[in-house]
Amino acid sequence: MTDTLTTIPILIVEDEPKLAALLSDYLQAEGYSTTIIADGLQVIPFVRAQPQALILLDLMLPGRGGLEICRELRSFSAMPVIILTARVDEIDRLLGLELGADDYVCKPFSPREVVARVKAILRRAGKLATTTATATQPETAPKPPLLVDVDRHVALLDDKDLQLTPIELRLLALLQSTPGRIYRRDHLLRQLYDDHRVVTDRTVDTHVKNLRRKLQVVRPGQDMIRSIYGVGYRLDPDLETDSNETPSTGLS
Repeated sequence: MTDTLTTIPILIVEDEPKLAALLSDYLQAEGYSTTIIADGLQVIPFVRAQPQALILLDLMLPGRGGLEICRELRSFSAMPVIILTARVDEIDRLLGLELGADDYVCKPFSPREVVARVKAILRRAGKLATTTATATQPETAPKPPLLVDVDRHVALLDDKDLQLTPIELRLLALLQSTPGRIYRRDHLLRQLYDDHRVVTDRTVDTHVKNLRRKLQVVRPGQDMIRSIYGVGYRLDPDLETDSNETPSTGLS
């Protein structure tokens, strides 16, 4: 295990020493600090003790597999996860997303591509922002039941943190931008994956399912995201009746 201390810590979970060292070198050259773990059994204890800004997670690991690690990680943390895998079949890709992974990169890959993905996800999560503009509201202004701030990576429902992944946060922000509007799956795909990669409608369905589950933890039995058969999804407009504010989504 290797460790350095700088501003933004990234955990590399990879059992191929040369590949792990290469990724570490490229990330450190961009100013990140890196820790390398090769044994899957060490990941969860390390993350609980030292929270990271992002994890690069290989699927095939000694001791414990990446998908199992991702599943447990999502039970207590929303930190971004990029899966590194040589298993290119669609089921594994979808399963990774269902478990809450934010992105995946298929081996063999360019380290520069991985660094670009890391920067994009951290930017969306607000980790790279040096300043954040916040509006001051009068103390008498009522709080909206749903607050989504992409820049600060905050999503609150009834003042409870939803613990969303960056992709889930952007999806909720887009739906919240116009409650009641039906968003087609292809439109959601374009907004969530702006690098033009090939993803399927099932990917959006998976993110919506995960988002619904987290919303229902706060409001059991209430389906706030409605499915419109054959079209797409919309946010229940009744959710926004307590606020006249126009939310900022951070999306175009």
